[in-house]
Amino acid sequence: MRLLIKNANVVNPAGRSGIMDILTEDKCILQMGKNIEAAADRLIDAKGCIAAPGFVDVHVHFRDPGQTRKEDIYTGAAAAAAGGYTSVVMMANTIPAVDNTDTLDYMLGKGRETGINVYACANVTMGMKGEELVDMKALSDAGAAGFTDDGKPIMDAALVEQAMKIVKELGKPISFHEEDPQYIVTPGYNKGAASAHYGIGGADRMAEISMIERDIALALKTGADIDIQHISTKEGVELVRQARKSAANIHAEATPHHFTLTEEAAIKYGSMAKMNPPLRTEEDRMAIIEGLSDGTIEMIATDHAPHCSDEKAKGLTEAPSGIIGLETALALGNMILVDGGYLSAEDLIRRLSTDPARIYGLNAGVLKEGGPADIAIYDPDEKWISEKYASRSSNTPFTGWELKGRVRYTVCGGRIVFEA
Repeated sequence: MRLLIKNANVVNPAGRSGIMDILTEDKCILQMGKNIEAAADRLIDAKGCIAAPGFVDVHVHFRDPGQTRKEDIYTGAAAAAAGGYTSVVMMANTIPAVDNTDTLDYMLGKGRETGINVYACANVTMGMKGEELVDMKALSDAGAAGFTDDGKPIMDAALVEQAMKIVKELGKPISFHEEDPQYIVTPGYNKGAASAHYGIGGADRMAEISMIERDIALALKTGADIDIQHISTKEGVELVRQARKSAANIHAEATPHHFTLTEEAAIKYGSMAKMNPPLRTEEDRMAIIEGLSDGTIEMIATDHAPHCSDEKAKGLTEAPSGIIGLETALALGNMILVDGGYLSAEDLIRRLSTDPARIYGLNAGVLKEGGPADIAIYDPDEKWISEKYASRSSNTPFTGWELKGRVRYTVCGGRIVFEA
């Protein structure tokens, strides 16, 4: 199949940019340049739109296997495509956990049946119990994109150091959910205005800060590539900033909800804005934005976390933490970061695509002749209402918001996998 994209504003942090056409054939980009005239099976006039390397999300939960009432790999991939994502990395807190090659093979096999590139992390510890390491080499050989016990912190520092030494040898990243339970009375809500409003204990910021301190120290010692997941505190951002001055193996990700919302949203939306780590203060939000702006935080990752409506309707303390995010991420980044004057469109795409692909070693994140035909085409000026989702779940505080920046087409492997 041949696809010809005309008149696009190509924004391509690791390659050629400018107003140009893109010709794809089969799964690859055949030609990029001005005024391409060629026969094609499909023509897209992208005038007024940005064409970017397909977005890469290194932190999604597709709940498959084990909790497919919330989401499965097919619906999760559809949500990703609707958001401009052509590559995603699934987390390993499934049922059963991804501590064995059979579960990993199942997930990757099902991912190959979708229209996008679906990768998966394996667990760090057996059953996510934090007691015994998985066979990391076997799982790496079976295709694990990285390792994580996301959803749970690993409290045994000696075990973490051992895991870091192994992933260093394997050349894979290891990512960490940084929340020490000794500082958490009620998860999902910041210890501050939100906890005071609800009369609950909340989650103290030290839960994150203490764990980031420990894991940066271990990464500096071992040289392992680490990913500090969904960073939420100004102190955490500063710890990463200082470490990165001398160490390129320290990486961090921020979610759209953490750079858009504060704990006031948890007061307004209740469990729909409950997540781990919680939304914190305006000062924290601005520190995350500054971190994204200066490159301290290299990746925007959604932590797409589907839950059913009946679960989120439970009481504040009983409802599960997490929100969906794949279908609103681009618009929030466009509105908050680009329109806010903190990032250029190129920098936004670098955080959404180029840097995540580089850090996780994925064949993505750049548009080039001979490279994969994975392309997100979006109108940065189009306004739309967030209300209907390709995801099986709809747990998000952004429902009903007027957003700006809409994905018009998502092309993966030279095929149009989403069209608005």
